[in-house]
Amino acid sequence: MKGFDRTEQRKNRLRRVLAERQPDLTLVLANIHDPHNVSAIYRSADAFGVSCVHLYYTDTAFPHLSEKTSASARKWVDTVRHGSCADLSLALAGYQILATSFLPEAKSYRSYDLTKPTAFLMGNEHQGLAPELMALATGLVIIPMHGMIQSLNVSVAAALLLGEAARQREEAGLYAQPRYPQDVFEERYRAWLEK
Repeated sequence: MKGFDRTEQRKNRLRRVLAERQPDLTLVLANIHDPHNVSAIYRSADAFGVSCVHLYYTDTAFPHLSEKTSASARKWVDTVRHGSCADLSLALAGYQILATSFLPEAKSYRSYDLTKPTAFLMGNEHQGLAPELMALATGLVIIPMHGMIQSLNVSVAAALLLGEAARQREEAGLYAQPRYPQDVFEERYRAWLEK
């Protein structure tokens, strides 16, 4: 009987988590090489209901992620790799694409309507975003700093951006009902049962 209860609890949890997934909220990781940062980003993506993370790795190998630190989160977040900027652009059609930036025209992340389909472009730790990715951006976003340090670790920045998106989406009721069409929901649920 206990095994049955655990099975039912797992099924209920899978359905609840899937019902709260935000298929129109995503991150693009661009040449981020530190495995700890990438693992932490996946954990935040899962925690805030991101269903898919896009990878754009052109001059850096995707880092080897420790199974202990990343397997649990990556298991529940889809990953799509893009070999070209054109391919990525097609995948993000219809999204507001917000590039993290220090340029003067960048606006606070809190000033954007993050209930819209949104993709955050996250650059690597040393070079930021490549020019071809900046060209895709429909807006530039900054996390205002009030100390001597001018930037946050990329994984911390991703968590803050997703946290603000989650806050806005919760207020708008977007976590209160499934965002997937019923047939897609059931297909994803069956796939999750196998994990």
